[in-house]
Amino acid sequence: MTQPVSEPAAYLDHAATTPIYPEVVEAMTAQFGRLGNASSLHGSGRAARRVVEESRETVAAVLGARPSEVVFTSGGTEADNLAVKGLFWARHKADPRRRRVLASAVEHHAVLDPLHWLAAEAGAEVELLPVDGDGVLDVPALQHSVDRDPDSVALISVMWANNEVGAVQPIDRVVEVAAAHHIPVHSDAVQAVGQVPLDFARSGVDAMTVTGHKIGGPFGVGALLLRREADVVALLHGGGQERDVRSGTIDAPAIVGFALAAQLAVKCQPERAPHLAGLRDRLVREILEAVPDAVVNGPGASGRLPGNAHLSFPGCEGDSLLMLLDAQGVECSTGSACSAGVPQASHVLLAMGRDEALARASLRFSLGHTSTASDIDRVVAAIGPAVERARAAGVGGRPEGATRVRS
Repeated sequence: MTQPVSEPAAYLDHAATTPIYPEVVEAMTAQFGRLGNASSLHGSGRAARRVVEESRETVAAVLGARPSEVVFTSGGTEADNLAVKGLFWARHKADPRRRRVLASAVEHHAVLDPLHWLAAEAGAEVELLPVDGDGVLDVPALQHSVDRDPDSVALISVMWANNEVGAVQPIDRVVEVAAAHHIPVHSDAVQAVGQVPLDFARSGVDAMTVTGHKIGGPFGVGALLLRREADVVALLHGGGQERDVRSGTIDAPAIVGFALAAQLAVKCQPERAPHLAGLRDRLVREILEAVPDAVVNGPGASGRLPGNAHLSFPGCEGDSLLMLLDAQGVECSTGSACSAGVPQASHVLLAMGRDEALARASLRFSLGHTSTASDIDRVVAAIGPAVERARAAGVGGRPEGATRVRS
């Protein structure tokens, strides 16, 4: 007996990872059959090195950097760790007074957790700067913190755009504050590439994190764009690859895929962004029609990523609501994190002033290059009944096996 073919899920979790471009699969497949370590001096090694350097030039060109400023890593988490720890160690070694690290309170855990580690293990003094009700950095608070003792600040880290509520941060103003005192600035731009215009050189930041799987490339590869004059202590030591900042055998196929994905994402951004914003606006509007007491989190359309919609549903547990939607073929994410199987309210929403109950009642819908109007139809059809059932069920726990991912 022929089994019915189930309809593909409506995937609205592009901020966690987005489908790989077919062109990227093709380019990487061609590389997998080629022999050569990019650090070897013979012909096969030189051929592998050539494709890596061509990819480095591509990444640099589309992101506004010099090729020598592109340091390939295993992804966003490693790049964040390299920037935060490496800049702190170098600055503190040069001047022991430089112990303070300033960061927004809504940074990704790939920045926050290294900062907490530096505080516990390396004597760093971490200051988490407040944000407003939309999740946007309080620049006067940053200015006040710097002015209090500028010579003690080792670095500032503020993400380009928030991964949960999509708030685009005022990086130009952050750089302006830092530049007056020659303080290096790092920005995690993982969510921004392909969603909003960005240019490393023009931004004035000293280090910028990007990764492959958020932009239609493979997992396990990313880069830290790092100014040549920036002094960074390496995390990994070995063969001295990547400016002696990131040792390790170079993954040529992954780098080729990452470079092509970056090129495609940036090339398509001017046309794709308004398309995604239109889908996102319709999604929010029709969710609010179906669930009138839902709360939209984050800034207005002009101040957030075009593919981001983040809403709280009072009276629901976000994990339960997510699973109810998943059962209807709608895939999204919650605004909460999971530690040892216990759901926790999002630190982003708490920093924005939301209470814990509302923070735990939140969902993020994120759109990307494969999103269609039919995906929006699926969400709108499912959300009302799912909210009703979630409220009737009361507080629900996170399903067994769920984990926190870098999203």
